[in-house]
Amino acid sequence: MKAYLTPFPDGITAIDTGFVRPKMDASHVIFRGGRAAFVDTGPAPSIPRLMEALAALQITPQQVDYVLLTHIHLDHAGGAGGLVQQLPHAQVVVHPRGASHLADPEKLVAGTRAVYGDKVFRRLYGEVVPIPPDRIIAIAEGEWLELGGSRLEFIHTPGHALHHYCIIDRDSRSIFAGDTFGISYRDLDTSQGAFIFPATTPIHFDPDAAHASINRLMEYEPEAIYLTHYSRVTDLKRLAKDLHRDLEAFVTLTRDCVEEDDRLTAIKGKLRAYLWDRLDVHGFPQDDSQRDALLGMDINLNAKGLAVWLERQTG
Repeated sequence: MKAYLTPFPDGITAIDTGFVRPKMDASHVIFRGGRAAFVDTGPAPSIPRLMEALAALQITPQQVDYVLLTHIHLDHAGGAGGLVQQLPHAQVVVHPRGASHLADPEKLVAGTRAVYGDKVFRRLYGEVVPIPPDRIIAIAEGEWLELGGSRLEFIHTPGHALHHYCIIDRDSRSIFAGDTFGISYRDLDTSQGAFIFPATTPIHFDPDAAHASINRLMEYEPEAIYLTHYSRVTDLKRLAKDLHRDLEAFVTLTRDCVEEDDRLTAIKGKLRAYLWDRLDVHGFPQDDSQRDALLGMDINLNAKGLAVWLERQTG
């Protein structure tokens, strides 16, 4: 099997999209009863790898019924438009708040470009292709879709983004959670297990909604949760506790920066120090260069999201 593929039970396979570095960004394929669905796509440069993965899994493009986008941030959905051009029967399933942005991605692209800058945007995200409206399904809260005899239920989970849903897969007793259940890179695993932290990227971060969405996922008593960053985690009660604690800590350290002239830089410094302390407790090597290589991008984006949240609170 290709090195960028990780098989799991119940017809689930993780595909490393190659975004930024290995094992940072995952698309998942669900294959049941001869029918397939992608969960998130990564950005547009990931499309050749996704198609190669289908071939490696002996799935034809005609067998793909759905491209399921947990939300429309481009590391999750940027490749959807180009991908469905190669999947003749696939419908793109998205939160109702995201549907118009897939059909006309101009504002979505402009917002992402503003965060990263033009040069980095072009390198990471490539061309974001519009999706014909007749190939988009805006999925309502509590609706479900059938895939090869399996039933996938969709629940709306704000907190990270207003246009976020999660997928309840009862056949595997698992949930595909996008960024609702945080970020957990396999490179940060130690003998203590997985290391997890919240994704607070701009612009819709809402800590109260994030707490509520995590609790809602746990009410389903899943055995595993599949994250976009990165793939399968278990030991979910511990990880949920960690996420709740971190959300509270992130809010506190952000509020402590309210009087700072440069709030963003102050939040970034406090966030880095907090995560470094957590990594120490987790038994991860005390190597700043290694830690920055793995977490520097997330610290920058999370700090920006927290700064935007603080601005909404204080005006």
